[in-house]
Amino acid sequence: MLGKDFQKIWGNNDEKFKVKGSKEPLKYKLINTHYKIGSMISRLDAYISKMQERDKILFERVVEAQMAKDTQRAAMYANEVAEIRKISKQLLMTQIALEQVQLRLETVTELGDIFVNLIPVLGVVNELRSTLKGILPEVSIELADLGESLQEIVTESGEFTGLGTYASAASPEAKKILEEASIVAEQRMKEKFPALPVNSPLSSKTNT
Repeated sequence: MLGKDFQKIWGNNDEKFKVKGSKEPLKYKLINTHYKIGSMISRLDAYISKMQERDKILFERVVEAQMAKDTQRAAMYANEVAEIRKISKQLLMTQIALEQVQLRLETVTELGDIFVNLIPVLGVVNELRSTLKGILPEVSIELADLGESLQEIVTESGEFTGLGTYASAASPEAKKILEEASIVAEQRMKEKFPALPVNSPLSSKTNT
């Protein structure tokens, strides 16, 4: 059972969803964060689609160069394909991990067990932010903002539950979520991006 004070910051009815003063109910903050994550997932989908289009063009050029026995040009295009697929895999992993974060937020919103459930979520978001910093800075910045919002929710809930105010970014559950996302991303890469010809330059690198 939630205490009366916690119920007050959590928000259990429509009236409490309204923002009053400087503090919003935690449930309102969670729903708002859930919406932001959904928006990010959609934008990542658009990024991945663009990467697929670019990959398709370069893939065809690798094949053409191979057929023309122009190994130098084939190697150049294969290098570009390898870079695109490296970024695409990271984008896919981020998208899949955020989908898991979104599901976790839905559970938290329904059950209210905020502090325990959001610690791994915060760890996932912080790890994704660090990874994407050098790949897609704009997405990394959005993830940093998302992480701050989640940290605020965790801190506020921790103060009322007596579980503390700091959330570790390296929890075993966070690592498990990221590992599973990486495995699924690898599978989706095989579905979305065709393997290069076996005898093409860097085929072993781009096909893995």
